[in-house]
Amino acid sequence: MKPTTKKIILGSAAALIVIAAVAGLYFYRYVSQPFEGEKVRVRIPAAATAVDLRDSLVSALGDGYGSAVYRLWGLQGGEVAAAHGSYVVDPGASALSVSRRIAHGRQSPVNVTFNNVRTLDALARRIASRMEFDADAFVAACDSVLPPMGFKSAQYPAAFLPDTYQFYWTDEAADVVARIAGVRNDFWNDSRRARAKAIGLTPVEVATVASIVEEETAKSDERPLVARLYLNRLNKGMKLQADPTVKFAIGDFSLRRLYNKHLTVDSPYNTYRNAGLPPGPIRIVERASIDAVLNAPVHDYIYMCAKEDFSGYHNFAADYAGHQANARRYRAALDKRNIK
Repeated sequence: MKPTTKKIILGSAAALIVIAAVAGLYFYRYVSQPFEGEKVRVRIPAAATAVDLRDSLVSALGDGYGSAVYRLWGLQGGEVAAAHGSYVVDPGASALSVSRRIAHGRQSPVNVTFNNVRTLDALARRIASRMEFDADAFVAACDSVLPPMGFKSAQYPAAFLPDTYQFYWTDEAADVVARIAGVRNDFWNDSRRARAKAIGLTPVEVATVASIVEEETAKSDERPLVARLYLNRLNKGMKLQADPTVKFAIGDFSLRRLYNKHLTVDSPYNTYRNAGLPPGPIRIVERASIDAVLNAPVHDYIYMCAKEDFSGYHNFAADYAGHQANARRYRAALDKRNIK
């Protein structure tokens, strides 16, 4: 081989090595580029196309980084059906690692938290806001999942306990309902069921009493006293005459003062008209409120009235005369503040 030819070959080889090295370095930087934004969640719906996927990535992650993730996803043979899901991208995450997770459908869990919820519709909206399904699908799932578990429609709120639950964004509504209701069933262990039986109530009835107690007082230390008051009324065969049940029947919990026109509303939830418990809970209750009913201390109070100092606590009485005196003080305080 002539020296000139040899030099040309060696020169060409060296050039190719340099080109390959530069290309390799560029590709390494391309695949390892970090995400420089704040933590973000990318959602890829079930009916998404490849174009939809690309648009979702670019919209959430920016043009440069999002496009890189999309191209790398395609180079890995990514399929849109497998990408269906929700993925959290943390600051510093490489484009390659994100594309791999999407290509293999390795979703990020979704934390679903709910508390201070009154109605099933409100619960459905709260949960659906974190999931792919909508509120209507959640309500429909309740109708399919809860009756076989022994719940009537009005009792559905008793199937749920406020907490933080973890799901995947793509989970079906029926699976979500079943899992949350399962947590409730685990909470109602043999010990709690025995205590409920000892006070003559079913678990759903305990939740119903607890829901009234929660609406009557925001003071957790007062809830056991209020719970026993309502148990006393039930045991005596008295009407509960609980103002929150009237507000629930009317659909307005903002009422500060109830009048006769309110107390006569025709509803199975109006405990001024109907004896016994309403058909089901008037809100979704906390675990502590259920235990407040199960562990209510013994006393002989059967009347309660908000304290005239508007502290949120109540005055209690064992007879009607004492209650009337408490009520007069409270009405006078309302009038003084011109609360209608």
